[in-house]
Amino acid sequence: MVADVRPGPARSRWDRATRMGTFACAAAAAAVVVAGDLGTAPAWYLVANVVGGAAASLALLWSRRWPVATALAAVALSVPAASASVAAGIATLMTALYRRPVVALGVGAAYVAATLARFGLRPPGLAPYPVWALVAVLFGVALTGWGMLLRARRRLVLSLVEEARRAEEEQRRRAERARHTERLAIAREMHDVLAHRLSLLALHAGALEFNARADPAEVVEAAAVVRSNAHQALQELRQVISVLREAPVLAEPDLPALVDEVRRAGMTVEMDDGGVRVPDLPGATARAAYRIVQEGLTNARKHAPARPVTLRLDGGPDRGLTIEVRNPVVDAPRSEGRGQGEGAGLAGMRERAELAGGRVERAGLEDGEFRLTVWLPWPA
Repeated sequence: MVADVRPGPARSRWDRATRMGTFACAAAAAAVVVAGDLGTAPAWYLVANVVGGAAASLALLWSRRWPVATALAAVALSVPAASASVAAGIATLMTALYRRPVVALGVGAAYVAATLARFGLRPPGLAPYPVWALVAVLFGVALTGWGMLLRARRRLVLSLVEEARRAEEEQRRRAERARHTERLAIAREMHDVLAHRLSLLALHAGALEFNARADPAEVVEAAAVVRSNAHQALQELRQVISVLREAPVLAEPDLPALVDEVRRAGMTVEMDDGGVRVPDLPGATARAAYRIVQEGLTNARKHAPARPVTLRLDGGPDRGLTIEVRNPVVDAPRSEGRGQGEGAGLAGMRERAELAGGRVERAGLEDGEFRLTVWLPWPA
């Protein structure tokens, strides 16, 4: 529940303008009442009107900070001074706007009672007293009800703003968790690949050690394998050094097998690999490509079931690898990257692409389709 917002001193230009506007309105109304009584009302009543109207109008300058006290003072002044009635009505409205309903109802009842007392002391004429009494009651109810309605609307807006803030914070935390999970997954995969490469290094180094008299061509070939695996191991190590390892994950990336598995599950996938073989890519790029395609197909199956999906790969060592996943949208789409915020799947893809040195170039609606386009580097 959103707590009441206690109004403080008017600090903004709008607050100051509102404060001066209510003061000017009440003072102008008081002047009109006093001018209308000139020559007809007794001297004491004119003095009471001038003093009471001025005091009640000035009191409105503090109605934001002390609405109840200001309202009760203006209501009390309105009994002997009709010129204070407008200020009393404004203060009653301010109380209903800034205080609890029970307090607002009490001040509203006091306003009605003061108006009835003023009509009793000096009947306004033109109509019998019961008519004016009914007008006083209706006007008091209208002021109090209007203020309470504005207060309820204000609290609703504040609650919606707070709910939106909490939702945004929760979305941020989910994205952080997704990025953290993706880092761990990448670290697990790289650990396995690094261990594999180091074991190959140990194997070939051992072969060189125990076959010192081998053919020079075989020694050169074994040394080339050692050098290549050492280079790849260093590349993997640079990416894994800052993240932690937890559990084992998927083995070597086999993109055709992944697509076949999705098709067996009933999904229509049109694949154009552009002559790109994912296993031939450098290790980090191959795994990132595999995971991105996997997540793209998962998102398409989740958010656009029974719709055909187009998967396209294109690239080369000189221009990098481009992955595109497209699928028609369903009614009221809520795919990753749309709606109220970025989903965990897209956040994970962004994290994986960035850690591999690439980027998500596009993720959103275009020509009735949801398109995901990712670029990855293709190091030599």
